[in-house]
Amino acid sequence: MAAADRKTRVTVLVALLANLVIAVAKAVGGIVAHSPALLSEAAHSVADSFNEIFLLAALRRSRRPADRRHPFGYGKERFFWSLLAAVGIFVMGGCFSFFQGVEALRNGAHEDFLGYTVGLIVLGVAFLAEGVSLLRALHQVRKQGGGSGLRDPALRTVVAEDGTAVLGVTLAMIGMALHWATGQVVWEASASLAIGALLVYVAYRLGCDARDQLIGEAADPELSGRIGALLRAQPEIDSVEALFTMKMGLDSMLVAARIDLAPGLDSERVEEVAVRIKRSIARTVPDADQIFLDVTDRPAEEARESPAATGERGGA
Repeated sequence: MAAADRKTRVTVLVALLANLVIAVAKAVGGIVAHSPALLSEAAHSVADSFNEIFLLAALRRSRRPADRRHPFGYGKERFFWSLLAAVGIFVMGGCFSFFQGVEALRNGAHEDFLGYTVGLIVLGVAFLAEGVSLLRALHQVRKQGGGSGLRDPALRTVVAEDGTAVLGVTLAMIGMALHWATGQVVWEASASLAIGALLVYVAYRLGCDARDQLIGEAADPELSGRIGALLRAQPEIDSVEALFTMKMGLDSMLVAARIDLAPGLDSERVEEVAVRIKRSIARTVPDADQIFLDVTDRPAEEARESPAATGERGGA
């Protein structure tokens, strides 16, 4: 995971550098061209630049070791900073784009030949830069196993930002070109509104993912099923009364199980069984680094009816 974090850090830094350069170019071009779509894209790039700083903080702070105040570590810091990045996209990108679109519809926008030319050149350069950053992010996702690589909220946010940026630049170019061809500012204002809607949607999806992980998202059903099957296969376990899992970070998971043991086990034997089961779970699911087993008793009549007590599963 340390190596993956280094690669993700490089990807975020590439995106940050690209967005800083593009934000300045878009802002200057938007002022020169009096273009609402170009100014909306400038706000989008500024938001992305701040978000990359949030993601760099997430990569550094989430790897801090556990301490007395945070005994389960700081893995969820990654999700917290990703949530802030989603809020940044919504506020700085989406809301400003809506504002620019509405202002253009209300007051109009006048652009001359020089303005159109500068605007389209800036957008073309931005398209190439954002495309390079997106290809870098997608390359890392593929290297880390495709869909599984998107488990990392920092990498997922970069892919979403760069993909949105490429689509947003395309919309801005189309809106500016149609404004130039028809003389109707509604085309460019509509592009600005479409960019705003796109950014709000992306921010909503990223925010929902970060919220679920911060609240305490369970492990994948397939992993939970493997853990449950492993527990039920132990001859000393009569039944699994409850199984709880929660992601504590990218490579950290909490597993808590309430189990009913077979009758006749003394305390020393119970301890040996618990240690062996925990080691089996850790081997089966390497991310399960926090494992808790709660031994519970069922009523005597139910215990006498259990598979272990009746000898149906090789128990006592």
